[in-house]
Amino acid sequence: MKPSFPAAPVVERAADPTEANIRELVYAFYDRVRADPLLGPVFEATLAGRWDDHLPKMCTFWASLVLGAKQYRGNVQHAHQPLEGVEPQHFSRWLYLFLDTVESRYEPAAAVRFMEPALRIAQSLQLSRFGWDYRIPPEQQALLERVAPRRPRPDDEPHLPERPAGEPFPARIIGKSRDE
Repeated sequence: MKPSFPAAPVVERAADPTEANIRELVYAFYDRVRADPLLGPVFEATLAGRWDDHLPKMCTFWASLVLGAKQYRGNVQHAHQPLEGVEPQHFSRWLYLFLDTVESRYEPAAAVRFMEPALRIAQSLQLSRFGWDYRIPPEQQALLERVAPRRPRPDDEPHLPERPAGEPFPARIIGKSRDE
């Protein structure tokens, strides 16, 4: 998926996240979401008339993640399950818009503090929604690799084996052989 949206407006980039600039980020990002032809209708169908409640909750969520404020109380998986019509391209578009907005507002070291959790949460939501055999789209894998590249393992470092299809963990489930 190639981004087909205008770049985020240029603003002074912050060296560190604060509650104030997280609020500005969240509001700027959701302005873009609401105007987006792919995401806008999905979000509007769910949040019509409730944006004033949702946006402060998103500010609290991101402050909890990035600043360690620990004020967010909620279940991300549960909150996103009832969304109708959400497909992988919605996740990809959300990520592109979010990462672009973050990059426009934060210096790289601060931006990563938002980007890595956003990518991991998106992957978790997709696996939960589409099943354990779902493969994260290549464009999202590329985003994650760009933001949080895998470090090469030393040859002597033990690592878990690849997981077989249908098995969510790299080690077998207790009581179930790999042949079952």
